[in-house]
Formats: sequence, structure tokens, C-alpha cells
Amino acid sequence: MKRSLKNISNNPWSWIPTLYVAEGLPYFAVNTLTVLIYTRLGIPKTEMAFYTGWLYLPWVIKPLWSPFIDIFSTKRMWVLSMQFLIAVCFALVGLSLPGNMFFASTLTIFWLMAFFSATHDISADGFYILALTEKQQAGYVGVRSTAYRIASVFGQGVLVILAGYLQEHNYSPSTAWQYVFFLLSLIFISIFIWHLYSLPKPADDHPLPGVSSRSILSDIGETFSSFFLKPNIGIALAFMLLYRLPEAFCLKMVTPFLVDPVADGGLALTDAQVGLANGTIGVIALLAGGLLGGVAIARNGLRRWLWPMALSLTLPCLFYCFLAIFQPSNFLLISTFIGIEQFGYGFGFTAYMMYLIYFCRGKASTAHYAFCTGFMALGMMLPGMAAGWIWESLNSMSIFSNEKTDGYISFFWFVIICACSTFIVTHLVFKTLSRKDPENTQPSQD
Repeated sequence: MKRSLKNISNNPWSWIPTLYVAEGLPYFAVNTLTVLIYTRLGIPKTEMAFYTGWLYLPWVIKPLWSPFIDIFSTKRMWVLSMQFLIAVCFALVGLSLPGNMFFASTLTIFWLMAFFSATHDISADGFYILALTEKQQAGYVGVRSTAYRIASVFGQGVLVILAGYLQEHNYSPSTAWQYVFFLLSLIFISIFIWHLYSLPKPADDHPLPGVSSRSILSDIGETFSSFFLKPNIGIALAFMLLYRLPEAFCLKMVTPFLVDPVADGGLALTDAQVGLANGTIGVIALLAGGLLGGVAIARNGLRRWLWPMALSLTLPCLFYCFLAIFQPSNFLLISTFIGIEQFGYGFGFTAYMMYLIYFCRGKASTAHYAFCTGFMALGMMLPGMAAGWIWESLNSMSIFSNEKTDGYISFFWFVIICACSTFIVTHLVFKTLSRKDPENTQPSQD
């Protein structure tokens, strides 16, 4: 028996896919499912967008506490602990949804889950490095990426379709989502139990000796200072915060737009239709766009593709303007437009990620990249928090003919106007990219 368990832990296939499914599911539950759930349960858009926007905070600040994981316990123990706590959180959400105080109680639980999930991300990625040789790390990178994508489709597509199916069979929205979160809890308990036996115990997985909280704080301060002394830091920060501004606003309001009644300016889709169109077709298109973008940059460099990718990220938002104006009932047409928009975003987002990688080259590149991901999350968090208020404000202006449908039309035109910020920061970054680099990908250090 012990030998068979040892054979399981020695096989990376036995734990890498489940580890990265476990990394993805709570992220999508916290940042995607909450928008749909609270919209369905009648939370006003201003409050929904503002409070769910705060759920990004753990991913914004996780570079600040990630070093402390190295001095307390092992990465393996951190992974297992976070998976158990996330399973408990999923169960508590399910128990809280039918209550009268569901919004405050579930929001608190989601906030805790967000911290547990961000901590799990840190420890899982660290464990991956410790448990594998460099050759294995490179060889299994596609496996971990694929597992995370499976979690994306399952979390944003399959689970939403399941909730919609239950509602179509006379379950209330709160009951349907309650069952979904009980299922998620069961999945995570199963992953936790599986990982108790399948996760290896690397010899190097131990708290760092001679490292104190004080020395970590000192190192963070030095790294933070060196980050802000990098060349073109002002342009880089503007790019991190503003390049995705249109999508940051869209993220919180597309789902309410899809499910709101036609009389209120929405498309009146069921949860099952949202799960198929936005959570399955859209996510697959997003991933396809990202893969194509990676191939394009690998062949011709970032400078060659920066502007086409910026246009790809912003212009497809015009499809939402069309959908808001004409409110078509053809599900195939709606799904096609969502798929094209998400493909464009995936293609355009590649330029963003590649710029972060190249900007962080040099001393302390890993720590600097962690700071970049924090600013990346902040660039989604702040606009998302304001999106509901902007929608309410534009809706009250009655710019177009019908005040009940004005909100989404005006909002999506506002999103198009925000594309100007994308174009401005793209222009600034384009000027910093070196023409001397054979692949035109290295940021200029002049």
C-alpha cells in the first residue's frame, strides 16, 4: 500500500492537473459567478459592481504577503490547508444563499475565499517549482495551463449551465446556486483528500532558515523601491492600469446586460444560455485568441503586433453597442458576437502579458513581475467598482429615446470612448520598444 501511494506521488500527472484546477475554480467563483448570482438575486448594479470589485483586492496585494509563506510551514501544507478552507467556504456560501442576509454573509465568505485562493496560488506555484526538476517544470507547463483552462470552462460555463438547468426545473435561483456551491465544496473536499496522498514531499520543501519577518519586510521595501526606479516606469504603470480599461468596465456589466429583461435594456438570456454563450463559447474563444497571440508575437515580436492587438482588444466592444441598440433574440447571433469579442480580447491581452514579462527583465525579475500582476489586478478592480455607478448615472440621463433602455446603450458607448486610454498608452509603450532588438520585444533602456 505504501509503495503504491509513493508511486502516485512520484507521478506528476497524478497531482499537477488537479492542483491547477483547484487554482482556477475559486478564482472564477469569486470574480465571475458572484456577478451573475447577485444580479439574479436582485442586488442593485451599483452595489453589486462596487462590492464584487473589492474581491480583487487579495490578488492586488498578494505580492506583499507571498514572501511570508516561505517562513511558515511547508508549501505542501499551505496548499492542503487552503484547499480545505476553500471547500469550507464553498459550503458556507451554499448554506448562506437562502437566508435574508445572504448578500452580507456571502460577500464576507467570498472575501475570505479570495484571500485563501490568492494564497493557494502562491503556494501552488512555489510547490510546482520545488517538486519538479527544471526539465519537468518546462515539460509540464502545458499540462498546468490546460488544467487551468479546464477550470475556466467548468467554472464559468458548466456550473452556470447547471444552475440554469435547475432553474428551468422550478428551482429558485438561490436554491439552484446553493446546490452548485455544495457541488463545488464536494469537489474541493475530494481534491483535498486526493492531494493528501498524491502530492509529493520534496526534500527542499521546508521553511527558509534564518529568515525573519523583519528581513522580509526589508527585502520587500528594497525590491519595491528598485521597481519604481526601472526605466519608463511611469509609462509602464499607465499601461498596466489603462490598457484594459474598456474590458475592466465591461467585465462587471456584460453579465447583467445578458440576463436583464428586454424592457430594461437587456437580452433576457437564461443562466444556461449565459453559461453556454459567455462561459463556454466566450471562454474557448478567449483562450484561442490568446494562443494565436502568443504565436504571432513569437514570430514577429511585440512591437510588430502591439497596435493590432490593442485594436483587437478594443474595437470588438462595438458588438455590445449593437446588441444593446437592437436587442436581438437570436441566440446564435448573440453567441457569435460574444465569441468574436472574447477572441479579440484574448488576442489583445497577449501584448499586455508579454510587455510585463519584458519590462521585468533584469535584476529581481520575479519579484518585479509579482508587483506587475498586482497592478494588473488593480487595473481591473478600480474600474469594475465604478462600473455600476456609471451605468446608473448614464441610465438616469436618458440620452436616447427610452429611459429604461438607455443605460446599456450609453454605457457601452462610454466603453468605446474609454478605448482612447488604451490607444494613448499603446502609443507611449510603442515608442519605448527598441527597434534594435531582433525580435522587437525588449523595452528600451535608454
